[in-house]
Amino acid sequence: MNKLIVKKAAVLGAGVMGAQIAAHLANANVPVVLFDLPAKEDDKNGVVRKALDGLKKLDPAPLASKDKLKFIDAANYDEHLPLLADCDLIIEAIAERMDWKNDLYAKIAPHIAPNAIVASNTSGLSMNALAQGLPAEIRPRFCGIHFFNPPRYMRLVEIIATQSTHPATLDALETWLTSRLGKGVVRALDTPNFVANRIGVFSILAVMHHTQAFGLGFDEVDALSGPKIGRPKSATYRTADVVGLDTLAHVVKTMQDTLPNDPWHGHFNTPAWLQALIAQGALGQKTRCGIFRKQGKEIQVLDLKMQDYRKSAGEIDAAVDAILKMKNPAEKFAALRASSHPQAQFLWAIFRDIFHYAAVQLANVADNARDLDLAMRWGFGWTQGPFETWQAAGWADIAQAVAADIAAGKAMSATPLPAWALEAGRTGVHNEQGSYSASRNVYVLRSTLPVYQRQFFPERVLGEGGATPAKSGETLYENDGVRLWTLPAVDRKIGIVSIKSKMHTIGDEVLDGVIAAVRQAETSLDGVVVWHEAPFAVGANLAQVSEAIAAGRFDLLERTVEKFQRASQTLKYAQVPVVAAVQGMALGGGCEFVMHAGKRVMALESYIGLVEAGVGLIPAGGGCKEFAVRAAEWAARSPTPGEVFNFLQPVFMTIAMAKVAKSAVESIELGFAKPSDTILFNADELLFVALKEARAMADTGYAPPPMARGIPVAGKNGIATFEMMLVNMKEGGMISAHDYRVAKAAATALCGGEVESGSLVDEEWLITVERRLFVELLKTPETQARIKHMLDTGKPLRN
Repeated sequence: MNKLIVKKAAVLGAGVMGAQIAAHLANANVPVVLFDLPAKEDDKNGVVRKALDGLKKLDPAPLASKDKLKFIDAANYDEHLPLLADCDLIIEAIAERMDWKNDLYAKIAPHIAPNAIVASNTSGLSMNALAQGLPAEIRPRFCGIHFFNPPRYMRLVEIIATQSTHPATLDALETWLTSRLGKGVVRALDTPNFVANRIGVFSILAVMHHTQAFGLGFDEVDALSGPKIGRPKSATYRTADVVGLDTLAHVVKTMQDTLPNDPWHGHFNTPAWLQALIAQGALGQKTRCGIFRKQGKEIQVLDLKMQDYRKSAGEIDAAVDAILKMKNPAEKFAALRASSHPQAQFLWAIFRDIFHYAAVQLANVADNARDLDLAMRWGFGWTQGPFETWQAAGWADIAQAVAADIAAGKAMSATPLPAWALEAGRTGVHNEQGSYSASRNVYVLRSTLPVYQRQFFPERVLGEGGATPAKSGETLYENDGVRLWTLPAVDRKIGIVSIKSKMHTIGDEVLDGVIAAVRQAETSLDGVVVWHEAPFAVGANLAQVSEAIAAGRFDLLERTVEKFQRASQTLKYAQVPVVAAVQGMALGGGCEFVMHAGKRVMALESYIGLVEAGVGLIPAGGGCKEFAVRAAEWAARSPTPGEVFNFLQPVFMTIAMAKVAKSAVESIELGFAKPSDTILFNADELLFVALKEARAMADTGYAPPPMARGIPVAGKNGIATFEMMLVNMKEGGMISAHDYRVAKAAATALCGGEVESGSLVDEEWLITVERRLFVELLKTPETQARIKHMLDTGKPLRN
């Protein structure tokens, strides 16, 4: 297989998807030429420039940093098609019109480089039909590449071969998408809407059908069909609003037009109420009105009986809620079937019909059941795919129940379950031999492409088996909070430190474990990687802090803070390299651990920040100290060396406002990480790369940095300057009196305490200052109230 190297890419179409695909390519430092039609007036690139301006305003942000815009060049079809000759990957993302796409292909064909891959981001048109619009010599390098919206965050990319696509094209593209863009790739068959949209849109149609059948409200259905059953918070109808009601109707129309022989074809239509909303221009979130709307602070929902909007309530019956809380899936589904409550019957009906549809269509849409289940996880945010849910609930019992409902005329289609689903002795479709392929009647193992060897613990489907971190490797040390272990088959001399606590909070047992693990590594290993599955760490164990406050044990709390600082310093000054492998949230103390590591390997979607101000505290695990040290280093390296204070100002705002980096790129910009750190797009590759980094550091004679001494600090003058700003904010009503106190404590810690400006201090002085201020804040009623509120509600309190 030839390696795909994309030195430059082109995206054709600067609409919602095209612009955001270009943005994600730019996130990966791939230069992109973004094309669209020439503007009729003034700047001919005006259409693209408007789209690029829009990227900066979207939330969630498609750009990992606004600075990434520099990788995108604006172009138009009239003037710039020759630029395509320099592009290794060309992604067409214009509107879903076969004639428009064919016209565009005719224009670009003469300019395509001999080895460039050409792909269409169509969401449902026939790839084989589209291929006919390209010259024969390009067709082996043409395929579908279906990103999901928003492209930065949605993991799924479906790639779809045509009859002419060369296998090497698909292998090279899958490898590149997986590692360079961090995607989960599913190879879909060339059928309308491919895998995820085919199954997912049917699921939405089934929910709509049964909403009406059981007389439920839209808000009621969303309460039932969201996290309670392992689906996103946006559930069904809010998801429709987010996607766009017109977009949903278009996808349904595609199914209606292209799937005339589907046994469920009679259900492939948009309800009258949905057509009416679209006709009124109420298209969902983009028009601020759809199935839901916001009036002031009140969320309202369309009520079909009232023919008007009402306050959204979305209440679940207590008995049904009790069923949904059952731990045993088999018992849960049996209880849903047995209940006479409309909500329970609704839930059984939507599951029954998605099981039924997925089983019948498996052979038509996907190579195997794993691909279908992962497509629903990655493309629609389900915690389990339909086959996983079915298997967990007891395959045979569910199959018989579905078959009985089909025979009784209760299902949405009279088509029987396929014979394979009813085979005697079948317990599911996923096992250690692989996942079932209905088209081939065999179990299929995972892809053997070399890129997947970089994933030691890939996402598994239920029943598949495979190694898990907790049961892998050789344990060298373990306590209640931390495990030190190695993967001997990879590198028996690089240790892995994994935090075991819930959400990887940092309490006494974790601090003790980290110190002990690093000390052991110093005597018997070459390096250490701090790694566990996301989140990296959500900060200190506030429950332990609250218990100590209640007992009046501030002496104990001060000793714990001192131990925290010692743990951070242990990471920084270890005699072996310490690499932090970060994904997900690294907040508060978790951020401080990250900052003190010798190097960081971060997944792009790492959200790092010092958030202590949210609970009325300041960073005291070495966070303030570390920024004070770095500010002094930045000042010394400045082309025009100046006052340390100039470099503390942005740091102070970061801490005082509890800013969290919204990407690994931003974490570098905010100073939590360093430009020399490594950013990966695929979190499943973190451990592989971090182990390699630790090995390389060890093999090149790693030595810890010298303990920082002679650190110039801003002192009293710096504190006074920050205080003037805080006074104005307080008097302007922007911050409370306690916000003022917390922010002043942060300023004092960053400036090295009440010493003369320019004084030279050491790290021990700085951590003593931050520890004293932290404990003083802990003793205040306001901070104690903030901690309690955070524990009770998970939200910050402004007091």
